[in-house]
Amino acid sequence: MTHAHTTPAHLAQRRERLAAQLALTDEILLVAAGEPLGIPGGADQTYPFLAHADFYYLAEHETPGAVIAFDPAMGPAKGWHDFVPIITNAQRIWENPTQAPGLPLAELPAFLAARRGRPVVSLGAALRAAPAPSPKTHEIRERFAHARRPKDEHELALLRRAAHATAAGFDAALTHATPGASERDVQIELEAAFFRAGATRAGYASIVGSGPNAAVLHSAPSHRTLNPGDLLLIDAGAEINRYTADVTRTYIVGGAAHADTARRELHDIVLRTLRNAVQRCRPNAEWIDLHLAAALDLTDGLVQMGLLSGSPTSLVEQEAHTLFFPHGLGHLVGLGVRDASGRLPGRAPSSRKGAPSIRMDLPLQPGYVTTVEPGLYLIPALLNDPDKRSTHATHTNWALADALAASGLGGVRIEDNVLITDNNPINLTAHIPADLNHH
Repeated sequence: MTHAHTTPAHLAQRRERLAAQLALTDEILLVAAGEPLGIPGGADQTYPFLAHADFYYLAEHETPGAVIAFDPAMGPAKGWHDFVPIITNAQRIWENPTQAPGLPLAELPAFLAARRGRPVVSLGAALRAAPAPSPKTHEIRERFAHARRPKDEHELALLRRAAHATAAGFDAALTHATPGASERDVQIELEAAFFRAGATRAGYASIVGSGPNAAVLHSAPSHRTLNPGDLLLIDAGAEINRYTADVTRTYIVGGAAHADTARRELHDIVLRTLRNAVQRCRPNAEWIDLHLAAALDLTDGLVQMGLLSGSPTSLVEQEAHTLFFPHGLGHLVGLGVRDASGRLPGRAPSSRKGAPSIRMDLPLQPGYVTTVEPGLYLIPALLNDPDKRSTHATHTNWALADALAASGLGGVRIEDNVLITDNNPINLTAHIPADLNHH
């Protein structure tokens, strides 16, 4: 093995850009990949290893134990050093992994000893013997996450490939989502099509919920049989080299002709809200404003359905919509699901009414890729909460809500992945049909 290696051009550019944005002075930056996690009771077995996203962003390889170091005194290009474990003979016999490029990990202590006395910022996974952290660690972690938010062309190419593979999966799922099939059957066809279309893996545990299970926000596929007229909610994404799509569609089992009025109305409200929200994804738009605008659209639909009564604006201020829309409008996506979301660096948590569970609070910028995922659900745990029934007693049609929940309606969520540009937003997953009448 040689001690020197050439960093791919796009990674070298990424590292230089990051160095400028971190604005380190005397601090040594360490970014660790992490270590495999043993399966309890599994002898020498471990869970599948995925390097920490911060490390992968800089290295694009999955190497347990690896560490990237940056010394700003050496400059934004030459200051980066990769330290990697050397493959052992035992590993070659059992697994035959590829040797990652870089300096032997055993040389990291000498690298740090030569810089003794300088503050150290450790990001990524926790290091076993990390030096005392710099007081600026939290601030630099925020800057690192913020620097990762705009996607470069290499990342966008992977996300487009992931969207293509995801489309193949949803097409297969819809073909097999027929009466008599199970949620598990649908999951199998969905994920098999992901892999056939080039996916590395599923980006996260696929959600497949039919009937009342469509009201479970993270419903794991079960052996429940699909019945004609059931809502079928599928939330899944194919991943290509750690970059994942994150898409949700809600269908009617047996086709749109089987949809009753309530299910059709809910779907129409959510789809209309999605399309409005996508068009609002513009540079400098505050995400919390987009969330509240979507909440207003959903609430207006609920008033028209007769589930809520009153002024939509007042109802959102009272958070009545959270009975049926209990989550945020979306989150950033890319290097993993919910990639680098959170708040703008230095921004305090929001106390604005109407957004109690929002996942990010920042202005959108060109290069960001965000999910947009409005939803409406009849969730028994929310509808049966005594405090919520008291708080929203005067403006909620509890008889109708309870009847719809008891009917096993479930819920509707529709989600796309949207690239922010200098002009109009680009919906990377628009080619995955969302219209109830498509099938």
